[in-house]
Amino acid sequence: MSSTESQPQDQIGDNNNATAASKEAQLLAACHEGNSRQVQDLVEQGAEIFVTDETGRTALHFAAASGDVDTVRLVLQSGIPWTCLDVGDYTAGDYAEAGEHDEVYEELVQAGVRAEMVLRVFSGDVGNGKAANEDYLTQPVVYSGDRLIDAEKNGVMMSWEAPLMELHAQVICRKPGSVVLNVGFGMGIIDSALQELQPGRHVIVEAHPDVYQHMKDEGWDTKPNVHILFGRWQDKLAEIRALGPYDGIFFDTFGEFYKDLDDFHKAIFATEAGSSGQSVQPILKQPGGIYSFFNGLGGDHKLFHDVYCRIVRADLLALGIQTQYSQVSSDVVFDKELWKGIKRPYWMIKTYNLPTCTWTTKE
Repeated sequence: MSSTESQPQDQIGDNNNATAASKEAQLLAACHEGNSRQVQDLVEQGAEIFVTDETGRTALHFAAASGDVDTVRLVLQSGIPWTCLDVGDYTAGDYAEAGEHDEVYEELVQAGVRAEMVLRVFSGDVGNGKAANEDYLTQPVVYSGDRLIDAEKNGVMMSWEAPLMELHAQVICRKPGSVVLNVGFGMGIIDSALQELQPGRHVIVEAHPDVYQHMKDEGWDTKPNVHILFGRWQDKLAEIRALGPYDGIFFDTFGEFYKDLDDFHKAIFATEAGSSGQSVQPILKQPGGIYSFFNGLGGDHKLFHDVYCRIVRADLLALGIQTQYSQVSSDVVFDKELWKGIKRPYWMIKTYNLPTCTWTTKE
């Protein structure tokens, strides 16, 4: 069950009556009551903090449901990860929101940001020498009705995204004659929306050979204002730069990770040419350029999504880019038929945070 389809259970204290004598049961009960002093005493007495009830709820779930921030902080400091899920796939954030405990929810978001930043410092760049999306690019994809599916039955793109893509197009192409760049064609939804807005130059980067062939079959290579760059964006930066700078840029690749998104940002917003230190014109027009991306970060849980929205905003600000999120309602989480045949639903949240990214203004 998705964390957005129903609310976490409110009555969570009675499950431990049968084992009330154990320190662990007392610990969970104290968390549920928001009794931080008793939680501290029990931990000091040797109570195991990494314990769950029969529904998989951790001390953090119980503490979040209590609404007591001190108890939540104590549990987090004791080592319970902010990402923990119960058997119903609920986060502690879901329990906090069900009880309308806004301060607790914010504490969980901040804990997630801190943890992810620390993890980034210590993880380094560990890889197997392959490109992030190499497996995806070397396997076939299939256009099947309202969806594009990869060889493992993952949804690469689906038609439910159309209203969102139309909004993204309006964000990055605000007037006819604009020079726009889209990285990742997929089903061509945003590119079709951009064409309606009459850009002066429309550059598309697409790396998958089947998608590229589909583009040619659909006649995209013959449109007078369209330039297709076939290959990974990492390998096409010189050509991307030569066709710019851009009034608007959109990014939506498949099979890549957050680090790849961050690398893209560092490439398009750079004002210096690598190690040479020479000043260059950034790929996004400065000032006045607008950037956006498909914000599917942590799209299976609201808490995860909110944490990564904070992280990407901070990372962009470090590059001189300010980010505003516009909230757009999304009903796809309620449509079980929509995800039939898809290995893993990639969006299960009621609200989509649409990013509009612009250069910071110097005072």
